[in-house]
Amino acid sequence: MSEPKPLAGKRVCLDPGHPSEVGMGTRGRVLTEVGVAWTIALRVGGLLLERGAVVQLTKSAERENVVNQKRADIANRFRADLLLRFHCDAAAGRGVATYYPDRQGKTKRGVTGPAPAVLAVTKRIAPTFHRALIRSLAGTTMRDRGLKTDMATAIGAMQGALTGSIFSQVPVLLVEMAVLTNAQDEAFLRDPKGHERMAIALADAAQAALTA
Repeated sequence: MSEPKPLAGKRVCLDPGHPSEVGMGTRGRVLTEVGVAWTIALRVGGLLLERGAVVQLTKSAERENVVNQKRADIANRFRADLLLRFHCDAAAGRGVATYYPDRQGKTKRGVTGPAPAVLAVTKRIAPTFHRALIRSLAGTTMRDRGLKTDMATAIGAMQGALTGSIFSQVPVLLVEMAVLTNAQDEAFLRDPKGHERMAIALADAAQAALTA
């Protein structure tokens, strides 16, 4: 008799960032944020399926343009246990960071969110997720840029939370997988072994968060 899979019954929505209403995202010398987010999402999805999860993506093609509200709506309709958003940064420094909403935000149209219950679960699982992510990446060249709130982002500082968080009715985390404008981070993701390590680390982190 086979052992039960660790994520049996869990529902995970994967959101490969961009294109959206805020543009195509950043790029390195070779890689694009759109491309990295898409290929990572496909691989993470495969790993989560192997572990028993039910997986939904927020788009069906790399360059499909999906606005952030619709991305959250897809996760909501899917009744995800976790909405996991994949992005790459353009910033000083290098490494991987996890962002989560710690308060309700408000859009220019007056929409507020996430709900208190969603915030409570998100705040509980975010540290578990980030610790597992960094632990899985140990021994690689990727640095830990930390666990941060949406308020640490430009849009989050204006709204109180990222747009994708505001419209999310399920626990939501965003990972800046690398600083793509940093040559070392880009080289890590260009290397098939580095790309695979990142995908495995994200799957490990999702599993840790969903089974905490």
